Amino acid sequence: MRLIRCGHACIRLERDGVVIVIDPGVFSDPRALEGADAVLVTHEHEDHFAEPVLRAAAEAEPALRIRADRSVADRLDGLGAGRVTVVGDGDAFDIGGIGVEVHGELHAPTHPDFPQVTNVGFLVGNTETGGTVFHPGDAFTVPTRPVDTLLVPVHGPWSKTGEVVDYVREIKPRRALSIHDAGLSEVGNSLVDGLLKAGVRDFATGYESVAVGTGIELT
Repeated sequence: MRLIRCGHACIRLERDGVVIVIDPGVFSDPRALEGADAVLVTHEHEDHFAEPVLRAAAEAEPALRIRADRSVADRLDGLGAGRVTVVGDGDAFDIGGIGVEVHGELHAPTHPDFPQVTNVGFLVGNTETGGTVFHPGDAFTVPTRPVDTLLVPVHGPWSKTGEVVDYVREIKPRRALSIHDAGLSEVGNSLVDGLLKAGVRDFATGYESVAVGTGIELT
């Protein structure tokens, strides 16, 4: 499976001609949706869900299917029967021979005065033989299955770097790749990357900072 980083929290997964896009938001490259068979959306925040862009892509490609939590699905009303499917924790489905499991229920808390929206994470790949990729959205969800490649939200108003380090340590993936860094400057990104590499180096995890537009072959 090939992974392409498409900006902030958005990734594109390609295998045997099947294309899955996760979290195309306002900081993402709109071209990420070109040729997509399915889109997975973790939650309603605009850095993960650019409604006009996704709606336009769905209207342009009748075969495109979207799976998301209830709040996102409700906002995509009108695309037609069967185009948008509501998913939640514990659900499992198949996209062109690629297995997907849903883990998690809530966005990580930002502040007691701010509403805590729903959030689902997606574990993509073969959970029996390995090669899975987990996108947690905006949460520190720990799946009940082993994770081969963890997409790490390295920065957000709901987290601090120490919590990110602990999250990677708890999951212990073979590989951890950076996402969710649009709020960091170049200097800030360098600082966080250094701390994460130092924080997980003794936990059998290889952390990599992935530049936008980079493609990685996952094994």
